[in-house]
Amino acid sequence: MAVPARAYLSIGEVLAKLRNDFPEVTISKIRFLESEGLIEPQRTPSGYRKFSNHDLDRLRYVLGVQRDHYLPLRVIKDHLEAIDRGLEPPAIPGGTPMVPKISSINGERVNTDSSDLKLSRNEILSASGLSDEQLAELETYGLITSRARHFDGDALSIARSVAAMAAFGIEARHLRSFKSSADREVGLVEQVITPLLRQRSSEAKARAQEVERELAGLTLSLHGALVRAGLNRAR
Repeated sequence: MAVPARAYLSIGEVLAKLRNDFPEVTISKIRFLESEGLIEPQRTPSGYRKFSNHDLDRLRYVLGVQRDHYLPLRVIKDHLEAIDRGLEPPAIPGGTPMVPKISSINGERVNTDSSDLKLSRNEILSASGLSDEQLAELETYGLITSRARHFDGDALSIARSVAAMAAFGIEARHLRSFKSSADREVGLVEQVITPLLRQRSSEAKARAQEVERELAGLTLSLHGALVRAGLNRAR
Protein backbone atom coordinates (compact mmCIF):
# COMPACT_ATOMS: atom_id res chain seq x y z
CA MET A 1 0.00 0.00 0.00
CA ALA A 2 1.47 3.36 -1.04
CA VAL A 3 2.21 5.85 1.71
CA PRO A 4 0.54 9.21 1.00
CA ALA A 5 2.82 12.19 0.49
CA ARG A 6 3.33 14.34 3.56
CA ALA A 7 1.12 17.40 3.44
CA TYR A 8 3.60 19.77 5.07
CA LEU A 9 7.24 20.85 5.00
CA SER A 10 9.74 21.44 7.77
CA ILE A 11 11.46 24.81 7.99
CA GLY A 12 14.65 23.21 6.63
CA GLU A 13 12.80 21.85 3.62
CA VAL A 14 11.23 25.25 2.99
CA LEU A 15 14.66 26.84 3.13
CA ALA A 16 16.01 24.33 0.60
CA LYS A 17 13.16 25.07 -1.82
CA LEU A 18 13.72 28.83 -1.56
CA ARG A 19 17.50 28.87 -1.77
CA ASN A 20 17.72 28.57 -5.58
CA ASP A 21 15.75 31.76 -6.13
CA PHE A 22 16.70 33.53 -2.90
CA PRO A 23 20.24 32.46 -1.89
CA GLU A 24 20.39 35.02 0.93
CA VAL A 25 17.36 33.66 2.79
CA THR A 26 17.98 32.05 6.17
CA ILE A 27 15.95 30.21 8.77
CA SER A 28 16.15 33.32 10.94
CA LYS A 29 14.64 35.35 8.10
CA ILE A 30 11.74 32.90 7.76
CA ARG A 31 11.12 33.03 11.50
CA PHE A 32 11.19 36.83 11.39
CA LEU A 33 8.60 36.94 8.60
CA GLU A 34 6.44 34.65 10.70
CA SER A 35 6.78 36.95 13.71
CA GLU A 36 5.63 39.84 11.51
CA GLY A 37 2.45 37.94 10.61
CA LEU A 38 3.28 37.41 6.92
CA ILE A 39 3.05 33.62 7.21
CA GLU A 40 1.26 31.47 9.77
CA PRO A 41 2.61 27.91 9.71
CA GLN A 42 0.89 25.33 11.85
CA ARG A 43 2.67 23.60 14.71
CA THR A 44 3.11 19.96 15.63
CA PRO A 45 2.16 18.88 19.17
CA SER A 46 5.86 19.16 20.06
CA GLY A 47 6.06 22.71 18.73
CA TYR A 48 7.78 22.21 15.38
CA ARG A 49 6.62 24.37 12.47
CA LYS A 50 4.59 22.72 9.67
CA PHE A 51 4.72 24.72 6.44
CA SER A 52 2.13 24.18 3.71
CA ASN A 53 2.51 24.94 0.01
CA HIS A 54 0.42 28.02 0.77
CA ASP A 55 3.09 29.21 3.21
CA LEU A 56 5.80 28.48 0.65
CA ASP A 57 4.03 30.53 -2.04
CA ARG A 58 3.56 33.42 0.36
CA LEU A 59 7.24 33.36 1.23
CA ARG A 60 8.16 33.46 -2.46
CA TYR A 61 5.89 36.45 -2.93
CA VAL A 62 7.27 38.32 0.10
CA LEU A 63 10.90 37.66 -0.77
CA GLY A 64 10.30 38.52 -4.43
CA VAL A 65 8.75 41.94 -3.82
CA GLN A 66 11.36 42.73 -1.20
CA ARG A 67 14.20 41.91 -3.57
CA ASP A 68 12.77 43.33 -6.79
CA HIS A 69 10.76 46.31 -5.54
CA TYR A 70 12.19 47.15 -2.10
CA LEU A 71 8.72 47.24 -0.57
CA PRO A 72 8.49 47.53 3.23
CA LEU A 73 6.88 44.66 5.10
CA ARG A 74 3.89 46.80 6.07
CA VAL A 75 3.04 47.33 2.39
CA ILE A 76 3.67 43.68 1.54
CA LYS A 77 1.32 42.65 4.33
CA ASP A 78 -1.38 44.88 2.83
CA HIS A 79 -0.81 43.15 -0.52
CA LEU A 80 -1.18 39.71 1.05
CA GLU A 81 -4.36 40.69 2.86
CA ALA A 82 -5.83 41.88 -0.45
CA ILE A 83 -4.80 38.65 -2.18
CA ASP A 84 -6.28 36.55 0.63
CA ARG A 85 -9.62 38.27 0.06
CA GLY A 86 -9.50 37.45 -3.65
CA LEU A 87 -8.52 40.96 -4.74
CA GLU A 88 -5.74 42.13 -7.01
CA PRO A 89 -2.81 43.52 -5.00
CA PRO A 90 -1.95 47.16 -5.70
CA ALA A 91 0.05 47.66 -8.88
CA ILE A 92 3.82 47.56 -8.50
CA PRO A 93 5.98 49.64 -10.85
CA GLY A 94 7.87 47.35 -13.17
CA GLY A 95 5.43 44.46 -12.93
CA THR A 96 3.63 42.37 -10.34
CA PRO A 97 5.26 39.19 -8.95
CA MET A 98 3.45 35.86 -9.03
CA VAL A 99 0.47 35.79 -6.73
CA PRO A 100 0.36 32.83 -4.30
CA LYS A 101 -1.57 30.01 -5.93
CA ILE A 102 -3.52 29.29 -2.77
CA SER A 103 -5.04 32.75 -2.94
CA SER A 104 -6.30 32.38 -6.47
CA ILE A 105 -9.83 31.22 -7.05
CA ASN A 106 -10.50 28.55 -9.67
CA GLY A 107 -7.22 29.46 -11.33
CA GLU A 108 -8.01 33.16 -11.58
CA ARG A 109 -6.85 36.04 -9.44
CA VAL A 110 -10.37 37.43 -9.16
CA ASN A 111 -13.37 35.23 -9.79
CA THR A 112 -16.66 36.83 -8.89
CA ASP A 113 -18.32 33.39 -8.79
CA SER A 114 -16.48 32.51 -5.60
CA SER A 115 -17.63 32.86 -2.03
CA ASP A 116 -13.94 33.22 -1.08
CA LEU A 117 -13.93 36.80 -2.27
CA LYS A 118 -14.31 39.25 0.63
CA LEU A 119 -15.13 42.86 -0.20
CA SER A 120 -15.78 45.74 2.15
CA ARG A 121 -18.79 47.95 1.55
CA ASN A 122 -16.70 50.63 -0.12
CA GLU A 123 -14.97 48.02 -2.29
CA ILE A 124 -18.18 46.50 -3.63
CA LEU A 125 -19.57 49.98 -4.33
CA SER A 126 -16.43 50.89 -6.24
CA ALA A 127 -16.27 47.59 -8.14
CA SER A 128 -19.96 47.52 -9.10
CA GLY A 129 -20.76 51.18 -9.70
CA LEU A 130 -23.73 51.09 -7.33
CA SER A 131 -24.47 53.96 -4.98
CA ASP A 132 -24.68 53.30 -1.25
CA GLU A 133 -28.42 53.95 -1.44
CA GLN A 134 -28.85 51.35 -4.20
CA LEU A 135 -26.85 48.78 -2.25
CA ALA A 136 -28.92 49.42 0.86
CA GLU A 137 -32.08 48.87 -1.18
CA LEU A 138 -30.75 45.55 -2.49
CA GLU A 139 -30.03 44.51 1.09
CA THR A 140 -33.54 45.50 2.16
CA TYR A 141 -35.09 43.23 -0.47
CA GLY A 142 -32.70 40.39 0.34
CA LEU A 143 -31.06 40.45 -3.08
CA ILE A 144 -27.62 40.94 -1.52
CA THR A 145 -26.39 39.86 1.89
CA SER A 146 -23.08 40.31 3.66
CA ARG A 147 -21.24 37.92 5.93
CA ALA A 148 -19.20 39.28 8.80
CA ARG A 149 -19.50 42.73 7.16
CA HIS A 150 -17.97 41.50 3.90
CA PHE A 151 -19.51 40.76 0.50
CA ASP A 152 -18.56 37.71 -1.56
CA GLY A 153 -18.19 37.16 -5.29
CA ASP A 154 -21.85 36.30 -5.77
CA ALA A 155 -22.82 39.61 -4.17
CA LEU A 156 -20.47 41.42 -6.55
CA SER A 157 -22.00 39.65 -9.57
CA ILE A 158 -25.48 40.64 -8.42
CA ALA A 159 -24.41 44.21 -7.74
CA ARG A 160 -22.83 44.58 -11.18
CA SER A 161 -25.89 43.14 -12.91
CA VAL A 162 -28.23 45.44 -11.00
CA ALA A 163 -26.04 48.45 -11.73
CA ALA A 164 -26.18 47.63 -15.45
CA MET A 165 -29.96 47.15 -15.34
CA ALA A 166 -30.39 50.47 -13.55
CA ALA A 167 -29.36 52.19 -16.79
CA PHE A 168 -32.67 50.91 -18.23
CA GLY A 169 -34.71 52.25 -15.35
CA ILE A 170 -34.94 48.92 -13.51
CA GLU A 171 -34.74 49.27 -9.74
CA ALA A 172 -34.25 46.83 -6.89
CA ARG A 173 -37.96 46.71 -6.13
CA HIS A 174 -38.57 45.40 -9.65
CA LEU A 175 -36.24 42.47 -9.01
CA ARG A 176 -37.96 40.83 -6.05
CA SER A 177 -39.51 38.24 -8.36
CA PHE A 178 -35.98 37.22 -9.45
CA LYS A 179 -35.11 36.48 -5.83
CA SER A 180 -38.33 34.51 -5.27
CA SER A 181 -37.74 32.47 -8.42
CA ALA A 182 -34.11 31.79 -7.46
CA ASP A 183 -35.18 30.65 -3.97
CA ARG A 184 -37.62 28.16 -5.50
CA GLU A 185 -34.94 26.84 -7.85
CA VAL A 186 -32.52 26.44 -4.95
CA GLY A 187 -35.18 24.53 -3.07
CA LEU A 188 -35.62 22.16 -6.01
CA VAL A 189 -31.89 21.48 -6.21
CA GLU A 190 -31.70 20.91 -2.45
CA GLN A 191 -34.61 18.49 -2.68
CA VAL A 192 -32.62 16.38 -5.14
CA ILE A 193 -29.29 16.38 -3.28
CA THR A 194 -30.58 16.06 0.30
CA PRO A 195 -30.79 12.22 0.18
CA LEU A 196 -27.14 12.14 -0.90
CA LEU A 197 -26.07 14.54 1.83
CA ARG A 198 -27.71 12.34 4.45
CA GLN A 199 -25.31 9.56 3.55
CA ARG A 200 -22.07 9.76 5.49
CA SER A 201 -19.70 8.41 2.88
CA SER A 202 -17.26 10.75 1.16
CA GLU A 203 -18.36 9.32 -2.19
CA ALA A 204 -21.97 10.38 -1.55
CA LYS A 205 -20.89 13.89 -0.57
CA ALA A 206 -18.74 14.17 -3.69
CA ARG A 207 -21.66 12.97 -5.79
CA ALA A 208 -23.93 15.54 -4.11
CA GLN A 209 -21.51 18.33 -5.05
CA GLU A 210 -21.34 17.07 -8.62
CA VAL A 211 -25.14 16.88 -8.91
CA GLU A 212 -25.48 20.32 -7.36
CA ARG A 213 -23.12 21.87 -9.93
CA GLU A 214 -24.81 20.09 -12.81
CA LEU A 215 -28.31 21.06 -11.72
CA ALA A 216 -27.24 24.65 -11.11
CA GLY A 217 -25.93 24.86 -14.66
CA LEU A 218 -29.07 23.27 -16.08
CA THR A 219 -31.25 25.63 -14.06
CA LEU A 220 -29.43 28.68 -15.41
CA SER A 221 -29.64 27.31 -18.95
CA LEU A 222 -33.37 26.61 -18.61
CA HIS A 223 -34.04 30.03 -17.11
CA GLY A 224 -32.23 31.76 -19.98
CA ALA A 225 -34.06 29.69 -22.56
CA LEU A 226 -37.46 30.48 -21.02
CA VAL A 227 -36.72 34.20 -20.99
CA ARG A 228 -35.59 34.11 -24.62
CA ALA A 229 -38.65 32.08 -25.63
CA GLY A 230 -40.94 34.53 -23.86
CA LEU A 231 -39.35 37.52 -25.56
CA ASN A 232 -39.59 35.81 -28.95
CA ARG A 233 -43.29 35.17 -28.44
CA ALA A 234 -43.84 38.81 -27.54
CA ARG A 235 -42.46 40.02 -30.87
